[in-house]
Amino acid sequence: MALPLCTAVKHPFRLIHISSFPRRLMCSGVCTENKVHPHRVFSGIQPTGVPHLGNFLGALENWVALQNQYPTVLYSIVDLHSITQPQDPDQLRSNILDLTASLLACGIDPEKAILFQQSQVSEHAELAWILGCMTSMPRLRHLPQWKMKSGQKNEGSVGLFTYPVLQAADILLYQSTHVPVGEDQVQHLELAQDLARIFNNHYGDLFPEPRTLLSSTRKVKSLRDPSAKMSKSDPQTMATITITDSPEDIALKIRRAVTDFTSEVTFDPETRPGVSNLVMIHAAMAAISVEEALSQARGLDTGAYKKLVSDAVVQRLTPIRHEIGKLRSDRAYLEGLLAQGRKKARELAAPVLAEVRHRVGFS
Repeated sequence: MALPLCTAVKHPFRLIHISSFPRRLMCSGVCTENKVHPHRVFSGIQPTGVPHLGNFLGALENWVALQNQYPTVLYSIVDLHSITQPQDPDQLRSNILDLTASLLACGIDPEKAILFQQSQVSEHAELAWILGCMTSMPRLRHLPQWKMKSGQKNEGSVGLFTYPVLQAADILLYQSTHVPVGEDQVQHLELAQDLARIFNNHYGDLFPEPRTLLSSTRKVKSLRDPSAKMSKSDPQTMATITITDSPEDIALKIRRAVTDFTSEVTFDPETRPGVSNLVMIHAAMAAISVEEALSQARGLDTGAYKKLVSDAVVQRLTPIRHEIGKLRSDRAYLEGLLAQGRKKARELAAPVLAEVRHRVGFS
């Protein structure tokens, strides 16, 4: 979908698919009413341990591609978001470093992207408070994060309730112009857009209205329940492949993946979700089209095809697994890299927050 080089903040919400984003826009800017903002990408990931296959295909592959397409890209380990659910402090510290190692092993290059830990940049929390004072409770109550995790009785922490405001602060703090997200996060990005408009209308033009980059990659489904997304919180150990699983574990999990009683391999997500999930995984991990995956599956029953799928997954993940092992053994390197990322992030964040503080009357 082609977009004009300059779009005023009052323009309607738009979605951009990464696969169709025009190259000519990569080095240009996004205009608010009085200022051109250079293209800047922001995204975050919670430190819940080593990513799984769904994270890899749904987000991290796109992150690697985006760092080669945009002049400024920021990727944050959003540990402030993670404590909306109870966390063991030692485990959280370990998860942060494990995730850092995983991101590097998957191809995130700290020379091309700013990789940092959210809680080490205090400007996130301060801007979240300011934006929270511009957000109504009814607006937050209808967002998916609260409805999904607070339960039927709407019981949850204040942090969980205001989670989307902090998410908006993460984005606006860097005057981000583009944010890669899944479809389930679109409403949260709309809040960031709304808050950019509200702030600009009250205090003068400062924030660009961030645009959403939707990945064309299909969601990876649970290997045990293809009606649900693959998730690290799934109690069934055979349901999820992590990027550090051994070849033996990967083969076992795919061998036990739920399919159906038809032996032929076809791609029909509505009527054959289990088999279709395997076809999508095969195509994505082998970097081929679904049509090519089906061609390779011709003449194979689902049992034999599972071996083909597991071979593709193992081949792709083995070098990543080895690299994660090396990086995990050097804690000082990982901590030093995050410290460098914090410095770079604060160089961008501090002037923006200083201007926000001035405009609202704090200084």
